[in-house]
Amino acid sequence: MTKRIKTGPAESCAWVPFDLLERFTADVFGSLGVPADEARSAAQVLSESDRRGIDSHGVARLKQIYVDRIRSGQISPVCRMEIVREGPTTAVIDGHNGLGLVIAGKAMNLAMEKASRFGMGLSAVRRSNHYGIAGYYALMAAKQDQIGITGTNARPSVAPTFSVEAILGTNPLCFGMPTDEPFPFILDCATSVSQRGKIEVYARRRKAVPSGWVIGRDGRYRHDAQTI
Repeated sequence: MTKRIKTGPAESCAWVPFDLLERFTADVFGSLGVPADEARSAAQVLSESDRRGIDSHGVARLKQIYVDRIRSGQISPVCRMEIVREGPTTAVIDGHNGLGLVIAGKAMNLAMEKASRFGMGLSAVRRSNHYGIAGYYALMAAKQDQIGITGTNARPSVAPTFSVEAILGTNPLCFGMPTDEPFPFILDCATSVSQRGKIEVYARRRKAVPSGWVIGRDGRYRHDAQTI
C-alpha cells in the first residue's frame, strides 16, 4: 500500500509506500535520541493514521508537532514512564514529558492487562504530550476482544457557544469494541466542530476552511487556513 503526498498547491502528488514512510519516520525519531523500539512504536501510530485516511494526524505532523518539540526540549526523546499510584484495576502514570505516542500505548497495555485479570482497567496519564489518533489505542483493546475507551485534554483552542475566546480544548474521545463483523467498531472524534489538524490539512492544500469552523475575535467566521 502507498500514501499519496501532496507536493504543491495543485493536484500533483507523489506516491510513497507506507512501509517506507514508517521506516523514515522511525529513523527521524531515532536521530533525535528516541530509542529504536520507541521510535518504531511512535512511527506506527502516525503511519496508521495515514493508512486510515486521517491526514490531520499522520506523518505530515512529524516535524511541527514532534521533531520541533523534541528539539526545543518540550518533549523528552526518552520515555521515563513512572507508575506513581496503582490499584488492582487502576494506575496513575507520570509520563515525565515523554512522547505521548509511546506513553499512551504503554498505558493502554497496562489497562488491558488489568482488564484481563479483573474485568476492567484504567490508566490515567499526566505530564505527557500529543498522542496522535485516539483510535489507535482503542483499536489495541478491540483487537484483544476488549472494549477500549481513550481520551485526552488539549490546549485551549475552542470558543464556547456565543463566545470568541479560546477557552476549551478539542478534547477528543474515542470508543472501540469488537464486533461480529470482520472489523471492529471505532468512534474517534473531537468534542469541537473540527480539529486543528484538519485546518492544517486545508492549509497544505490551500483550500478555504468551511464556514462555522473558525471564528475570529471580531465574531466573524474565518476561512483562510493559511492565516489561522
